[in-house]
Parts: sequence; C-alpha cells; structure tokens
Amino acid sequence: MVLFDGVCRLCSAWARFLLRFDCECRFKLATVQSEEGQAILSFFGLPLDQYETMLLVEGNQVFGKSDGLLRIIKQLPFPWPILGCFRLIPRPVRDWVYDRVARNRYRLFGKRDVCVVPDKADEQRFLTKKAANDRVTHE
Repeated sequence: MVLFDGVCRLCSAWARFLLRFDCECRFKLATVQSEEGQAILSFFGLPLDQYETMLLVEGNQVFGKSDGLLRIIKQLPFPWPILGCFRLIPRPVRDWVYDRVARNRYRLFGKRDVCVVPDKADEQRFLTKKAANDRVTHE
C-alpha cells in the first residue's frame, strides 16, 4: 500500500509512475486525504493533517521518506531497482534531501484544488473504503 498526498502534483505524478511501471500490480494506492488513507494514518498513530512524506505500508510496518521510496523502487521491474544504489548514501543525508523536496513540493510543482481521482482503468489499483477497513481490522 502506498499513501500519497492527493493534491500535490509531484505526488500525483509519482502515483501515475507507479500505475505505469508496477506491471505486477504489487502496490495499491490511496491518497492520505481519503477516508481510507486517514484510517491507515490513524491506525499507525500518524498525523492526519500534515503530509511530509509518501508512505509505504507493508503488513504492520510503515516506511516513509527515502526508505519508503527505495523499498518501492526495489520492487519495480528492471531498470528501476538499479536506483537502489542510493541506499549506500547514509539515511540522514537521503532524508535531508527528501525533506527539502517534500517541504517545497507545492511551491516547486504546484497543488491541485481537489484530490486526484483514479480513472476507470486504474480504479482497482486504489484502496476502497471496504478494503481499508478489512486491512486495518485484520492486521
């Protein structure tokens, strides 16, 4: 499960990237602003109104910032896992760069007035309210 800021243009582009290159459909997506995203944030005790990072949820673990990003890239088809070499950079340095982009993402890339809505072809790739409730209560 990948949670992303649905009004951020950069984050929405990241979601479109995943829809395109996650050929094995390993990842479900949800915006942090959606009921489903809010339920997951609440389950993990994360802020419901501040979105500083894209999140990867794997089972009962959550990964953010550069660790989350690199874990996702590692699971994509070739050539994307090659970017995993950035794991050799110490996490504080990687996260510092991630934080600079995250804090300035609206200014640099823009912001939508409303959350991204999946088109019909990608609807099944997004977490639905029922699936979110099932996932949170069974884990």
